[in-house]
Amino acid sequence: MRLRTGMLFAALGLSGALLAGCGDDADDKASSESQTSSSSQQSESTPAQGENGSTSQSSSSDTASAAQAQPVNLIFGTGGTGGSYYPIGGALKSVFEASDLVGNVQVVSTGASVQNINNITDGLNQIAIVMSDVAYDAIKGQNQFDGNPADIKALAGMYPNVVQVVATADSGIHSIADLKGKRVGVGKVGSGVEQSASKVLESAGLSYDDLAQVSHTGYADSVTGMSNGNIDAAFFTSGVPNSSITGLMQSTDITFVPVSGDVASKLLEKYPYYENYEIPAGAPERYDLGSAVDTVAIRNVMIVGSDMRNDVAEDLTKRFHDYLESGNVSVGALKQFDPASMNKNLVVPLHPGAEAYYATLADNGDAAKSQSDSDASTSDGMGSDNTGSEASASDDGQGKAEDKAPQS
Repeated sequence: MRLRTGMLFAALGLSGALLAGCGDDADDKASSESQTSSSSQQSESTPAQGENGSTSQSSSSDTASAAQAQPVNLIFGTGGTGGSYYPIGGALKSVFEASDLVGNVQVVSTGASVQNINNITDGLNQIAIVMSDVAYDAIKGQNQFDGNPADIKALAGMYPNVVQVVATADSGIHSIADLKGKRVGVGKVGSGVEQSASKVLESAGLSYDDLAQVSHTGYADSVTGMSNGNIDAAFFTSGVPNSSITGLMQSTDITFVPVSGDVASKLLEKYPYYENYEIPAGAPERYDLGSAVDTVAIRNVMIVGSDMRNDVAEDLTKRFHDYLESGNVSVGALKQFDPASMNKNLVVPLHPGAEAYYATLADNGDAAKSQSDSDASTSDGMGSDNTGSEASASDDGQGKAEDKAPQS
């Protein structure tokens, strides 16, 4: 019985082998060959992966590369047509469209900072200009963005909106503390001007209750009130110069009230989006003041969504920087800030693409400085007659010694 059973199993095994050899059943074939052919499959497939990669990986890589190569269209959120944001967007349209990575740039007028951030979050805009205080609230998810932090990144800091406090010359106001008991224009309710006014007053230990009169006036009405003697002082938050202040200076003697000392320190400590700013003396394009005025400012910042491609973000940042240094800047506000400060004092995290550009810029600057130092050293060596450094300095004159001093 055992012999017959063994013979039966052997016969069945032989039949199975013959059926497998016919290849009519793919599952059986795969099963029977899985062990015997696995090593040969690996030896055949491994070189292919090494040379060209697997078919699926290659296809996926090609698709990703094609997507990276596609130019992107941008909707640029700005502000009202009468402000600075809109013309800046218009000026940068052609700058950005010159990139091979960018297709069309559509510049749109918006309600400015808050709407611009919401539009980027919703995918309606890809790039925008906003004020740092609003952007700070957005990334923190506070105030008007309560519970909904925005996933935005910065490409570059821009020109500052400067807090300018002016008072009539006969008001006796020379400091923020002097505003107590005075009639003050603080800007329209809810405006950026009013927000700055209330924070500056707070930093000086004052509130609206300490003022004799609170006027929620815009620029034009503040100027009219000061001209007519109905307002003693007013807050303005804008670029420098502010045309309303320039106009007021033509008809009324005014003084600029500094925001400095302890007031500025407390303000910057509590609200990190403020920074110190000096309105220079003797600059005709900036009021032509007899003495400089220390105050504070809030920077504007160019933002994008965090999902913007790194190569696009890097190229946009580079083109903006190059435009600022080109001497072809057409918008006045952009003429008043240093391109070297583009990545300084930002409250919004930089986009990785922008970070890459600034790193390259820093490396190039270090390389240029190193080359300059090397050239200076070579020049010093050529000027020497090998009689010692003192003789060399004496031969070259005082200028050479002064050139060397900063390098030490």
